[in-house]
Parts: sequence; C-alpha cells; structure tokens
Amino acid sequence: MARYFITSSGTEVGKTLVSAALCHQARQRGLSVAALKPVMSGFDPADPATSDAGVLLESLGQQLTGGAGDAAALDRISPWRFAAPISPDMAAAREGKAIPFDDLVAFSRAAMAGPADLGLVEGAGGVMAPLGPQHLMIDWLAATGLAPVLVVGSYLGTISHTLTALAALTARGIAPAAVVISESLSSPVPPGETAAALARFSSGVPILLVPRIAGQQPWQRAADLSSLLEGC
Repeated sequence: MARYFITSSGTEVGKTLVSAALCHQARQRGLSVAALKPVMSGFDPADPATSDAGVLLESLGQQLTGGAGDAAALDRISPWRFAAPISPDMAAAREGKAIPFDDLVAFSRAAMAGPADLGLVEGAGGVMAPLGPQHLMIDWLAATGLAPVLVVGSYLGTISHTLTALAALTARGIAPAAVVISESLSSPVPPGETAAALARFSSGVPILLVPRIAGQQPWQRAADLSSLLEGC
C-alpha cells in the first residue's frame, strides 16, 4: 500500500493533473485506488465535471453526468466546497462558513485507513495556504501522517518557491516522497534544467518530470509516475 498527500509550492501548478495521473496509472496496473479532494475553492455547481474533484472522480472511473447522484459522489471525496477561487479560509468565510480542522483530519485519516492499494489526499493551494485562523495546509498534511508529493511548476521563480516549500516541510520534520515538476505554460528554461538545479539543493529527494500536455484528459497521457506506485 502507498499513501500520499499531494501538495504544492503554490496554486495552479498541476496538483490535480498529478493526482489524476497517479489514479489512472494505478488503475491501469490493476490496483485499487482511494482519492480525495476534501477542500475545494473555485467550485461551480453548474459545471462540477471540470472541477478538481470532478477530474479525480473521472480518473477513478466515476464520471459526473449532471444527474442526481453527482452531489453524493462529490460529497464522498470533497465535502468542503466553496465558490470563490481564492484561499480556502477566505472562500469559506465569504459563505459564512469555516473549515473544521479536526473533522477534516478525521475525514482524511478514515479514508486513507481503508484497504485500497493507493491512497491520495489532494490539498488546496500551496503547502502554506491558510485553512482557517489557526491552521495552514502544512498542519493538515502533518496531522494525516501521509508522505507528501510536492508538485511544482517550471515557471520563472519556481526554484525559489520549491526550495522554500521544501524548507517548510523539513522544518516540521516531514520528508517528501518526491518533487514532481509539472511543466508550466511558460518555461524560461527546459524543465530538465530546473530539475538539475533543484537536485543540488533538495537533499536527495526524487525529482520527477511531467511534460505539459495539450488537449482533454491530459492525465491519461501523463509521464510515467510508476516510481510512486512501487509500494502498492
């Protein structure tokens, strides 16, 4: 069995792509998968299929259809959904709500305690994004006890952002399972050069590359991430 928390150095860098690709590749190998996106901001109830949770469900073979069962399917993997495309705490506050940290941790732990060969919890925003007045994303990650997979981009500035995220994890005694560079739309240098630069300062953390893929369902055609499935 393998259990991961998919986090990142920021937002819109490819967490869902990597999560869905891992789900797809595991299922292609005949492995059972449990995947969650417990907290989601920027959710449009009129178009749930294209949301992060909708993409994860599709990668699990549970495509949303617009029918009555969609809400229940979303509730199973993403119970805290908010409309505003901003940090989770701000998005919740705009709706007069809060994210109950203890409930969030319990929900994540319970799902990951099941018998699936591969278990994934996808975070929201970057590793230091706020969840509420007292908790950050890294607090949730630490409380789950899951090994983080840090997804980063290849845009200008990503080296500093990535090393800062790694430093935050190291300061909490959390060892990443891998850094995954998901190629950004704008990359000033080839991602391989970014990987080489990161490798000099990342203390031997495995670095994987996912080249940018155009078109629909790119997670079905993503680079091989099988090294993360070796413990399944």
